[in-house]
Amino acid sequence: MNLPKTPEQITAEQTYDRQRRFASITSFVISLLMIALIGCILAIIAMVTKTEEIPTIISYSAAAEEDQTLDKPKIKTSVARKPSSPSSSQARVIAANTVSPTAIPVPKFTAPVSTTYGDGDDFGSGFADGDFGSGGGTTFFGQTVAADRVAYVIDYSASMKAQNREKLMRKELHESLEKMYPGTKLGMIFFSGPAWVAGGKVQSKGIIKSQDGKTYKWKNGGGHNVWDHDGDKEPVPWFDITDPEVRRLQKIVKTTPLSGGTVWDNPLNMALDMNPPPQTIYFMTDGSARGSQEWVKEISKRAKKMKVTINCVAMMVPKAIEDLKDLSKSTGGQLTIVKEGGERELVK
Repeated sequence: MNLPKTPEQITAEQTYDRQRRFASITSFVISLLMIALIGCILAIIAMVTKTEEIPTIISYSAAAEEDQTLDKPKIKTSVARKPSSPSSSQARVIAANTVSPTAIPVPKFTAPVSTTYGDGDDFGSGFADGDFGSGGGTTFFGQTVAADRVAYVIDYSASMKAQNREKLMRKELHESLEKMYPGTKLGMIFFSGPAWVAGGKVQSKGIIKSQDGKTYKWKNGGGHNVWDHDGDKEPVPWFDITDPEVRRLQKIVKTTPLSGGTVWDNPLNMALDMNPPPQTIYFMTDGSARGSQEWVKEISKRAKKMKVTINCVAMMVPKAIEDLKDLSKSTGGQLTIVKEGGERELVK
């Protein structure tokens, strides 16, 4: 027996039916959306993916070509030889009238005249013994040096008149200047009691008149071997060796008179005071002097510190030999002993 439904039951059934219809519609809509989404994804994949076409490779074999014989041209091996270059005695010298930025040393020499064919010495004494790689240098009493800066300290004391020393000294100094390389820096100091730059004049009472007109004074402390500066010291300039300068200095060497006294520590110190200092000093004297042993110690110490070589020439006075030997040896220099008659002995 079916019982009549209560209002609550009827309301519940209606609510259930609505929910079922809503769920069905929702499921249907979701299904359609899913189908549409999958279709879109497939469409995108189809658009991105490209089909790669693989080209068809077609090969074929061609008939081999026949070998061809090439005619090689014959090469003539005969070559026209150049004529041999002329000998040095027949070669012409071509000079360009231009200015070079680099000074090239040109050796000067005086060849002795020989009556026997082939017996002459083309380059003069001492030329082959030196290494002039530095661009400068010369020889003096058989001593050869290679240096850019050379200073002469030469004894012009009155005792040089004895035994032909003066003539021998002037001649050797003249020839040494003649052989000096162009571009070499040269300092030249003469001494007796006072000391002065070559070209100056010794006046009375120890007054030196320099070539540029300035006056320098020396004072005598008693005797020929006691002289010292009285006031300013005369600076020693560097002379640039050129042909006119060599001629000028040779004239000074020839005409400068001798004077009294023998003090050689002052002129050596003047040479060491030069700016820049010399690389080599040629020092020549004909005698020893009071206090010379102390001079040797002081000057040797100073020269060694400055790396200056002192080459010495002992002119015919045995008393000076030991001091000069010590001075040259301690500075790495050479000693030449000039004996009576001009005979030389080189002590290295």
